[in-house]
Amino acid sequence: MEKKKFYITTPIYYPSDKLHIGHTYCTVATDTLARYHRLRGEDVMFLTGTDEHGQKIETKAKEAGVTPKEFVDNIVEGPRGVKDLWKLMNISNDRFIRTTDDYHVESVQKIFKKMYDKGDIYKGTYKGKYCTPCESFWTESQLVDGKCPDCGREVQDAEEEAYFFRLSKYADRIRDLLENTDFLQPRSRVHEMVKNFLDPGLEDLCVSRTSFSWGIPVDFDPKHVVYVWVDALSNYITALGYDNDRYHDYDKGWWPGVNIVGKEIVRFHSIIWPAMLMSLGEPVPKHVFGHGWLLLDGGKMSKSKGNVVDPYILAEKFGVDALRFFLMRTFPFGSDGNFSNELLIQTINTDLANDLGNLVSRTTAMVGKYFGGALPAGCRTCAEPQPFDQELRTLAEGLRSVYEEDMETFAPHKALDEVFKVIQRANKYIDENAPWALAKDMEANGKRLAHVLYNLLEATRICGILLTPFMPESCEKLFAQIGAPAESRTWDAAAEWGVLPETAAVTKGENLFPRLDMDKALEELEAAEAEAKKATLPAVEVEPQLTEKVDFDTFCKSDFRAVKVKACEAVKKSEKLLRFTLDDGTGVDRQILSGIHKWYEPEDLVGKTLIAIVNLPPRKMMGLESNGMLISAVHTEHGEECLHLIMVDDSIPAGAKLC
Repeated sequence: MEKKKFYITTPIYYPSDKLHIGHTYCTVATDTLARYHRLRGEDVMFLTGTDEHGQKIETKAKEAGVTPKEFVDNIVEGPRGVKDLWKLMNISNDRFIRTTDDYHVESVQKIFKKMYDKGDIYKGTYKGKYCTPCESFWTESQLVDGKCPDCGREVQDAEEEAYFFRLSKYADRIRDLLENTDFLQPRSRVHEMVKNFLDPGLEDLCVSRTSFSWGIPVDFDPKHVVYVWVDALSNYITALGYDNDRYHDYDKGWWPGVNIVGKEIVRFHSIIWPAMLMSLGEPVPKHVFGHGWLLLDGGKMSKSKGNVVDPYILAEKFGVDALRFFLMRTFPFGSDGNFSNELLIQTINTDLANDLGNLVSRTTAMVGKYFGGALPAGCRTCAEPQPFDQELRTLAEGLRSVYEEDMETFAPHKALDEVFKVIQRANKYIDENAPWALAKDMEANGKRLAHVLYNLLEATRICGILLTPFMPESCEKLFAQIGAPAESRTWDAAAEWGVLPETAAVTKGENLFPRLDMDKALEELEAAEAEAKKATLPAVEVEPQLTEKVDFDTFCKSDFRAVKVKACEAVKKSEKLLRFTLDDGTGVDRQILSGIHKWYEPEDLVGKTLIAIVNLPPRKMMGLESNGMLISAVHTEHGEECLHLIMVDDSIPAGAKLC
């Protein structure tokens, strides 16, 4: 009989910088679900990759002095890049797509043309708001306090010739899909989409750009590049071979599949993506699941804010499986979760060292001590069974069915709860039976002791099978220690009691998860993070002082002008510098660098009107040219010297002479 096919995808990640623990969370969750379906004997296709086009990539590459392709190649293929991270985290993806791959480019051009030929794409003029970090178009009504509703950053006015997709045409079908099916999960996301996007009226979507060139050209109108989200969303089918000759799997049963995404991009996946597929006459995904964010100090992790956690450091310090387990165990998959190093260490100590590790270590040690590493034949049964024998067995025998229900409904954290109920019951079973007391009289109690230890090994075996999608390498070690052969590790074997051979060779081996000293671990982690941060700083170049001095004569000659902040961002490899792109009234953007990042986040300054001295000679800071100086005031708060930029009324025009 042909195996059931299962297709699952992560979002394709935007390689504007190295990935962080939030991206790792999504990918580990998707990998866990893929491994679960393989455990069930299904034919799984697991896709991940990178979304490599767009204005933000083009801008960052220009700043770095490289081509956009060179920029993304370094982040994707370079040392400690995306592919290295997924290899480290033991991600079992079957395919990795890059939107710069030739076959994908070919497919996207054909997809765009199909929708155009159908009349679902038409040419017009785009006039509205655009968020460059999110690569998102917005109407005035969709903005929140005048800012991007997704990331909260300033948006820019945009007006250019563009092609539009008739998204409004599919509004009723999208509403029906959301409200009357289980397409979008968790269910709480449905209300958000309907209330925020469908109820106000679904507008047609701008699907091409002409103001930059780093993207897939519209082949019949090459001055246009395909909107990055149309490009990115298409990957889920182009990677299967839709409209290209690289692969030939689209019509072989994998599609439609399951798209796992972060909640911030649910709009694109639950509204735009199914509408594109409807236009193409193709099936929509079985499910889109929008998981929550990992929060740091109460806020969303963001590469632009710099408040990110490096998964490399955590995996190298605590082990890959411990990190994988923590991510799946601690945070309900559909909700936000607060990340902390303390919580990670606490979870390792409580669940892995105290519960699972202790069960495996004590059981295998006792088999070795009392029976020389192999239980006697006949230990599977007991002449006088005790009530708690059946309690443990019943709980273990029923584990697979409740675990299956949780995994099928995208609740891996709940599945782990069920597994650990059995592990905790097994540890209690040790105390109830006190094997060390039974061992004092082996002649009288030897058979009972062997039965108790067999029950513990068997409960451990069943839990090990169901933990395998979460911690594959550690479970291999677990099976080796309890002597479980391959046929006893299958999905079917997880529902049966008594599968482990009675005389299996048991070895204690190393502790799977040694207990951590909290204070020592935190100290070592802090040192590792500091060292990693230091390694990213330039070896020779010294950052300028925060304050700059000019003599009185120079001050008298200074040309003070009002300047409006068009863009602002942190300078790479600098803790202090912000790079400002300013409108000084000349019609040519002015770049000034200022060391005030300690007091301001760059996104909070966009749109503000500041004062700058514009007639100072240019100078280099961190390899970038600064043309002028922004004026700030110094004052003391709580004994610490602080800098505040001098801001003026926004009604003052850019370039106005102030002194």
